[in-house]
Amino acid sequence: MSLKIPARRRGFRLAAEVTAWTVAVVCLTGWTLATVSGRVARREAVAYFAAAQALQASSAPDTTLWSPERIQAWNDARRISGPAPLAILRIRRVGLEAPVLEGTDDGTLNRAAGHIADTAAPGAEGNSGIAAHRDGFFRSLKDVRVGDLLEIETLHGVVRYRIDRTWIVEPEDVSVLDPTPGAAVTLVTCYPFYFVGSAPQRYIVRAVRTGS
Repeated sequence: MSLKIPARRRGFRLAAEVTAWTVAVVCLTGWTLATVSGRVARREAVAYFAAAQALQASSAPDTTLWSPERIQAWNDARRISGPAPLAILRIRRVGLEAPVLEGTDDGTLNRAAGHIADTAAPGAEGNSGIAAHRDGFFRSLKDVRVGDLLEIETLHGVVRYRIDRTWIVEPEDVSVLDPTPGAAVTLVTCYPFYFVGSAPQRYIVRAVRTGS
């Protein structure tokens, strides 16, 4: 004699089987996504660390144009462990390559160029202000021309800009750091470049991001 299973019980069993299979598929999918995401995250972390190491290991600057006092200050500063740079600034035509650190205090500017507070981060949208000494990293700005290529390398890649203007302002004129409609870099240093003592003016270089 065959055993008949009530329709209601069959329905419960079918629902239970469907639920079990659904849970199994969801768990398997979650495990797969977690595994793949973990691998991607590890690859991204390795790439990020490698980029950070590359920035940290930036080559020694060309000090040919530097004053003896600035060379000594740089040598003294590099003996002390410091933070990793935010970026590397390059203007290849004039041989400028400088790490960019946060801040513009004496210790920072003896070691690198400094990102000016309350301006856009290097490589980001907006106007990023960067300062350095006229007898050190930024001495070569005296030779830049409109149209020169400027590069900002960060952990996220290289952003390219074109110099479109240079001008001279008084120290009190901070309008050069005002926000800009598009991505820009504003370099600030003292002027004249070979002035003896505290220089009376500021030399400004403005570069705007290229379309490429």
